[in-house]
Amino acid sequence: MIFKEKQIILKDGRKCLLRSPKPDEAKEMMDYLRTCATETNFILRYPEECTETVEEEERFLKSIFESEYNLMIVAIVDGEIAGNCQLNIHKRMKVRHRGDVAIGIIKKYWNNGLGTAMFQELIDIAKEKACLQLELEFIEGNERAVALYEKMGFRVFGERKRGVILKDGTPLSEFFMVKYLD
Repeated sequence: MIFKEKQIILKDGRKCLLRSPKPDEAKEMMDYLRTCATETNFILRYPEECTETVEEEERFLKSIFESEYNLMIVAIVDGEIAGNCQLNIHKRMKVRHRGDVAIGIIKKYWNNGLGTAMFQELIDIAKEKACLQLELEFIEGNERAVALYEKMGFRVFGERKRGVILKDGTPLSEFFMVKYLD
């Protein structure tokens, strides 16, 4: 699915371009993902697990671009990928009313309204696609993300205890949230 470009203004006054990532930006997307994985334990991989080749990432981005069920939006600030978000609507008939969402933002862009803006775009598109509920997961301790998700109308509906175990052996729960769109 292709996202129609849109410019927003961040809280700090900088311009931010929201758009679909291009397959030829695979290396930049991989660098962005490694940065996110370095800055927080709240995504499901460590930087050294970001092992896709440029060609694999290009194919992945192309598949999203061409999909009628999946969408990715990147946020570009000052020529740099500041964040991204993704919507994956289930294809099968019994569950096509559900979509999964995810978001990541580089730390230096936190607290600028970027997460709220990207989530609102995902919600609007999900509604256009007749999606009736959005679901997401977060890792125990990610209070900043929880505040955003709750502000956007998501509510916790379940927990997977010990869903994540950090390198140091610390077990963390994963929580599941849902937002009903109807």
